[in-house]
Amino acid sequence: MKFGIATFVDDDSIDPVSLARAIEERGFVSLQVAEHSHIPVSRESPYPDGGELPPWYYNTLDPFVTLAAAAAVTSTIELVTGVALLIQRDPIHTAKEAASIDLISGGRFVFGVGAGWNLEEMRDHGTDPKTRGARLDESIEAVVELWTNEPAEYHGRYVNIESSYCRPKPVQKPHPPIYVGGNSDATVRRVIRHGAGWISNPLPRDVLAKRIGQMRAGAGHDVPLAMFGTPIKPDYWRAAEDLGFSQLGLFLPSVGKDESLRLLDDYVAAVQKYQSGG
Repeated sequence: MKFGIATFVDDDSIDPVSLARAIEERGFVSLQVAEHSHIPVSRESPYPDGGELPPWYYNTLDPFVTLAAAAAVTSTIELVTGVALLIQRDPIHTAKEAASIDLISGGRFVFGVGAGWNLEEMRDHGTDPKTRGARLDESIEAVVELWTNEPAEYHGRYVNIESSYCRPKPVQKPHPPIYVGGNSDATVRRVIRHGAGWISNPLPRDVLAKRIGQMRAGAGHDVPLAMFGTPIKPDYWRAAEDLGFSQLGLFLPSVGKDESLRLLDDYVAAVQKYQSGG
């Protein structure tokens, strides 16, 4: 099992260039970054983890800009959206941005996608929350179509693209890996439908086991598993590894450069101890 770093890159935390370099230098395999376009003042939608919404949600950098900056100063780490809120994005622009990062990085982009939880945020983008599942499915399919065909077209209920040329194409063939986020029966169906992996939150072990079992049964094979925001708890890492996770994105708080580098050093030590059986 491999370890990456998952974080909200903010305008008052460590900058993307320093962060990406530090992650790669320390032997981590990926940078996973979250997305929120904005946070409406209305708090109708409760924070899924309970309590007040953490401050880093309010000033998160755009994930594609962040990963492009990271791509330019690294050569090995995977560059992961964890997750891109695709129902709030134009699929044509998203396909181009993602393919551009894959090209710049030499084939290191990983497309984590999800529907999100903030209903007010969705509505501000013109998305009816009641349609978010269907929109997400169509948007994933449209992006894949734009990545893999030339010319490409897609015709759905919510996404409609006439025959078009869309370049660049991704370096990875047939396209970058796709991981779907979420924790629901609909998420299970979506992973199976798109032949995708699952990028989970750090859920309780029994919840993870239930969802993984559903996905494996429905897909008829092992589903690639990754996690965003894993706590620094080796016992939890062991449980995740036993369930079949191939990569954990350890959660790095949105803090300044000096504190971020200190935490990354601590994480390296914890990972080395874990991998040595300590």
